[in-house]
This record gives sequence, C-alpha cells and structure tokens, in this order.
Amino acid sequence: MLPELTAVLQSVYGESVKIQSTSSVGGGSINQCQALTLNYGKKLFVKSHAAPPQGFFAKEAEGLNLLCQAENGPRVPEVVALGPGDNAQFLILEYLQEAGPNAEFYVRFAQALAGMHAVTQDRFGLDHENFIGKTPQQNEWESDGLVFFRERRIRFQQELARKSGRLPKAMDQNLDRLCERLPDLLDLTGERPALCHGDLWSGNYFCDADGRPCIFDPAAHYGLRETDLAMMQLFGGPPEKFFDVYNEAFPLNPGYSERREIFNLYHLLNHLNLFGGSYLSSVQRTVEQFI
Repeated sequence: MLPELTAVLQSVYGESVKIQSTSSVGGGSINQCQALTLNYGKKLFVKSHAAPPQGFFAKEAEGLNLLCQAENGPRVPEVVALGPGDNAQFLILEYLQEAGPNAEFYVRFAQALAGMHAVTQDRFGLDHENFIGKTPQQNEWESDGLVFFRERRIRFQQELARKSGRLPKAMDQNLDRLCERLPDLLDLTGERPALCHGDLWSGNYFCDADGRPCIFDPAAHYGLRETDLAMMQLFGGPPEKFFDVYNEAFPLNPGYSERREIFNLYHLLNHLNLFGGSYLSSVQRTVEQFI
C-alpha cells in the first residue's frame, strides 16, 4: 500500500514528499490504522482496509466534512485524501494528538457537543446512506423524528437480524410491540433534526494536547440528539458534570434517563448483527424493560 499512499500524498503535497516512517496505531476492530511521518516532519493518520464495503471510506470522509460545518462543535480531523479507485481502500486524515483530559475537558466537550447539535435543517436523515461500523446505515429523509428512529434505526436493524436468523421469534414480536409503544415512551416535544455524530462511544472521542474535545469515526446524520448522549453511556460514559453542562447549554426534555436505553437499542441490535449472539441478552433485557 505504501506506493499508492505515496502517490496520493504527492498529488496533495507535491512530488518531493516522501513517507519517512510509519507506526501502527490502536483502533477499532474493522480497519488497520497507522501514523505516517513525512520527510518534512508533518504527521498524518491513515485508516485502511483490504476489502471495504462499497463506498466505506468515501462515506466516512463525507461524514467528517459534514461535522466540520459545526463552527462551535468539537474538533474534527481534516480529510486530506482518499485512496484511488472506485472504492478507496484507505483514508488519509489530519493527525490529532491525544492527551489526558484536563479538569475542564468535559465542560468544553458538553458545550461543544451542544453547539454541534444546534446545527439543524428541515428533515431527519441524510442525502445518502453511510455506515454504523460495517453495517449500512439507512438515512432516508423523514419529517417526523419518531418515524425516522423507528423505521430507519430500529426496524432496519430488526430486519437485518431477522434475515440472518439471529432474532428469536418471541423477541422479534416483542420488538414489534416496543415499536408500537414508542409514541408513549419518547418525549420528542420541540426536538428538531440535530447534526449528530451517530456512533459516539468513548473510543470515538478524546482530548487533544490543547484540551480540546475531538470526535472521529462518525455515522453522521441529522437525527435525535439524545441518541448521541445515550451512546456515550452505553459502555461506561462521561461524568455527570458533562450532562449537567450539556443540559444547561441545550436543555433536554424531562425523562431522558428513563428513555435512554431505548435509543441504545439501535446499537445493541447492530452489535447483534455484527458480532452475534453475545448481545442477544442485552437486546432482550432492554426490550422487556419497555413493553
């Protein structure tokens, strides 16, 4: 891959550019990640996959560019270039240096996330599909946020699990019951389409060397902002101070903590589809809690 990387970098920075060194970087379970140092000292971040789903890195690049539109939002790595061909096998990004969070990090992060969520438009969704992990993410436009969440998130993942044989009949029926109850369970009063990261677990944000909150690896769309907050709490989560500051900057409707796990059902179903039966009990517990 190095010759292709070098060729793309030279098309961006000039023919004198060479890759001086590479080092592996820990990342998710899908892609290989490397830090590149160029011959004049600039550092870049590269994600690669030998056989990515069609459009995988192009959609990620579009998502990062979309999140960059939030002037008051978290820092987002700049997209440098995509690999060549109809289905790029790598994505080159600005390198962001991670640092330990300082005392003000979660205050700044909450304020920045509220600023990003304040970016809105007329409908829920996006003008193209993208990915949540390696799973296609359906983003057809909807005027109603509840319909968008029910049909493009829960129902879509439900159908994938049904087709793969990973969804027992009783749980499938219970998911139908939950979907019927969503209007009573979700208070979406006044909620407008919010610019959302879409996959905001703790591995997809950090503090940079200047104390700024950084976000990456998005499944970006205009959706319900509480889905981002809920995902932050699925595998642990930030301190309560974060939510206090967010709620002060962009108040939530009452009862968020009671409905939070409904939003995370999307991610649990996706994990069931990606990784199999180890997530079945988590899906079952969440569904039974609300039917």
